[in-house]
Amino acid sequence: MKTYKCKNIRNIVLAGHGASGKTSLAEAMMFVSGGIDRQGKIADGNTVCDYDPDEIKRKVSLNTSIAYAEWKDVKINIVDTPGQFDFIGGMYEGIRAAETVAITLSAKDGVQVGTIKAYREAKKQGKATMFVVTKLDEENSSFYRVLEELKEKFGPSVCPIVVPFDKFGKVESYINLLEMKAYTYEKGKATEVEVPASENRIKGLRAAMAEAIAETDEELMMRFFENEGEDFTEAEIIKGLHDGVDQGIITPVICCSAEKLEGIDKLLDTMIYMCPSPDERKDEIVDYNEEMPLAAFVFKTLADPFVGKLSFVKIVAGVLTAKVDMVDARTGENEKFGKMLALKGKKQEEMIEAYAGDIVALTKLDDANTGDTLCDSSNVFSLAPIEFPVPCYFKAVSAKDKNDEGKISAAIRRLLEEDHTLSYEHNHETHQRILGGLGEQHIDAAVAKLKNKFGVDVMLSDPTIAYREAIRKKVSVEGKHKKQSGGHGQYGHVKMEFEPHDGEELIFEERVFGGSVPKNFFPAVEKGLQESIVHGVLAGYPVVRLKATLFDGSYHPVDSSEQAFKMAAHLAYKAGLAQASPCLLEPIELMKFTVPDDNTGDIMGIVNKRRGAVLGMNPVGDGLTEVDAELPMAETGDLAMVIRQMTKGMGWFTMEFARYEQLPSNLEADVIANAPKYSEIEG
Repeated sequence: MKTYKCKNIRNIVLAGHGASGKTSLAEAMMFVSGGIDRQGKIADGNTVCDYDPDEIKRKVSLNTSIAYAEWKDVKINIVDTPGQFDFIGGMYEGIRAAETVAITLSAKDGVQVGTIKAYREAKKQGKATMFVVTKLDEENSSFYRVLEELKEKFGPSVCPIVVPFDKFGKVESYINLLEMKAYTYEKGKATEVEVPASENRIKGLRAAMAEAIAETDEELMMRFFENEGEDFTEAEIIKGLHDGVDQGIITPVICCSAEKLEGIDKLLDTMIYMCPSPDERKDEIVDYNEEMPLAAFVFKTLADPFVGKLSFVKIVAGVLTAKVDMVDARTGENEKFGKMLALKGKKQEEMIEAYAGDIVALTKLDDANTGDTLCDSSNVFSLAPIEFPVPCYFKAVSAKDKNDEGKISAAIRRLLEEDHTLSYEHNHETHQRILGGLGEQHIDAAVAKLKNKFGVDVMLSDPTIAYREAIRKKVSVEGKHKKQSGGHGQYGHVKMEFEPHDGEELIFEERVFGGSVPKNFFPAVEKGLQESIVHGVLAGYPVVRLKATLFDGSYHPVDSSEQAFKMAAHLAYKAGLAQASPCLLEPIELMKFTVPDDNTGDIMGIVNKRRGAVLGMNPVGDGLTEVDAELPMAETGDLAMVIRQMTKGMGWFTMEFARYEQLPSNLEADVIANAPKYSEIEG
């Protein structure tokens, strides 16, 4: 594998809406550049970047994959990311590793939610952007309609570079506005043809491109006002476009057909001439410089039960070789890798060294995780981790084969290494394993990986809600435990008051006078109550907000014992709670919905319908509003899909536990009927 220096590397992430042509575009780029001998197709399941069995089955990208194309002595690292919203974590990984985000749009479908999300995340991370309009060969496609949508949505930075001549509905040629030359294609090979002389629209686009270039330099701006940029040299045009893309004031638009390999060469040219190389940018505080001590960022991890861990690494500084004394800044531990690889999907090519700016894969980095910084031991520091979307859809998982129960946790933790938008918790109260993700498809794909990769076949079910029980009035009761069995008997007798209080923990007090219950039995009474409140009298849920006061009782000088008074306290507890107007409490979640401004009314309707309350609203920019609300946890199970459908994928939410509140009495019977069956304390 040839080694490239920083200035001859371009790191391009392909992002955009699902089915907008990212994987097919990567395939075409590799084929036209000579990197692969055969152009694969998604329908045939033989593309370079979609190689996972589940991806082939579903015919969509589920994981971030990396490949590369070599074009005019420049290495273009291609990071192909999923477009489905359930797998959007891959887009965050890919954008973190690249300098340029190439956002694909179908010429038929135009600007979609995935287009907007990719653009916003690119700008948030300070990346250069370009638009690639694909699928020009499909019926009802229209480049110029899409171009107008782009300008309307993203403003004057949108600058067409390669446009089609499609006067009669079919693309007859591709016009490079930079050169003012037209081309036709045959099996990916370009042939220059005459530029359509009567196409006034082309002249207007050329003038718009010249104006965008003039914005990058004062001298060019003066010349543009004099003659509309007609005297700009090709070198000035290329430099102006390059500087504009690097500064974020120009977003070039290229059109192509990956299926027919049309315009792919012009796309590759645009990437190497107009997109910034790593040494023109910096990763936070670090310049991409091969002369500095090593620094590398792990932006993606793949867990494989046979090959082991495979880490995707962006080299930020220095030169990576097996001889480097490398430290993981997070753990402080030394790290050694097995092999350094250049990847084309699942195809691996071993490398000896790689320079700052390059993207490689490392095997056997056993302790390093996604988001870790690997440094030369002489200069240890941490780069900021990737900010991933947080899980919002949860399911309980259990093994189909009881013999696999012990394998579930270990297998899921391996999945979490490669997908940081998953979460996992073993809830010891409900005795369930809870797997969290971004949606139904996300969880389904995780379940498929558990089976295919780790041999663990699991079932999904709804998580059990952890309700609580409390009382609403004060009562006085007694509990007497008396047994005679021939020798020493058992005797414990307590009189107690039970009442509600505001805190969650049990409060135990005593006001016994005259020694009716000796002080040495007070701890036994309290312990009996602590053991009892684990299960309430309505549905067996833990009891909270309870105050218990021991005020009287009696004892036997021979038969009384700590165990007897524990049981007496338990009997008093059962009798007292049953009389004290017990009720169920449900967990309330604090919700933060971020939705388009037009959907704020819809959110308020959903919250009210689901027994919640809106707390406030706050505009956050980009046409979005944050709505703060509270909702019962029982009403949030399908919320991820509801919000996505309502906002067409533009909305999201986070939630965290707020407190417990009384469950409406009309819902108690159903909760009690479906409560887990807890074992009763023996006595």
